Amino acid sequence: MTTHFLSDTTTLTGRSLKHITRSLDTIITTAITPIALMLLFVYVLGGAIETGAGNGPYVNYLLPGILLITIASGIAYTAFRLFMDMKGGIFERFQSMPIARSSVLWAHVLTSLVANLVSLAVVVGVALLMGFRTGASIGAWLAVIGILALFTLALTWLAVIPGLTAKTVDGASAFSYPLIFLPFISSAFVPTASMPGPVRWFAENQPVTSIVDAVRALFAGQPVGPDIWVALAWCIGILVVAFIAAMAVYRRKIS
Repeated sequence: MTTHFLSDTTTLTGRSLKHITRSLDTIITTAITPIALMLLFVYVLGGAIETGAGNGPYVNYLLPGILLITIASGIAYTAFRLFMDMKGGIFERFQSMPIARSSVLWAHVLTSLVANLVSLAVVVGVALLMGFRTGASIGAWLAVIGILALFTLALTWLAVIPGLTAKTVDGASAFSYPLIFLPFISSAFVPTASMPGPVRWFAENQPVTSIVDAVRALFAGQPVGPDIWVALAWCIGILVVAFIAAMAVYRRKIS
């Protein structure tokens, strides 16, 4: 049964990835908004922002938050692709074939992971051209990739829910808008200490801040402290809840 599931998931993932490679503009479009924000904050607003983060360029401070915005932008396309498959009757077609039912969802999720990792690589490449420098070791880089991959999986399973339940194309992708703006109320752009009381409390107790702080410390080659464990707890918690909810919605849809 496990071999059957893995084989079906691999085949369907290949199908989804072919669609992505035939429309690379999807990945480029996903990266445009984060890159534009990075350009805006570094070259227009960065000189007026005090981070207290030493002598490094502002792009070093900014990049972790931009990477999370990139992921939030990318998972909107997962919801869109799921919605189009639902409306196009592809799910019904697959149900008539001898394939593992959950492999259809896993194919979309794995495609989202691959596409988002490519978008993240593009954004990091632009950041390097803008002066981003890091003292991270290979182990630290692997830790950063792991955190970002886990965050991508968590948000992707969250995206599955509107992808399956939305009534319109706009509704399928609109859920990502709050996720894109969440980094603005965190330590992604400025230290939380500069924020007024209630805003500071929210910023310090939402998942983006712990993830951003952990990634920033890893990039700087500094001790991460408890931030990495808080970040992992948030990512795993969101992933588990979103996975259970998405599978429940999927079963209702195909029953």
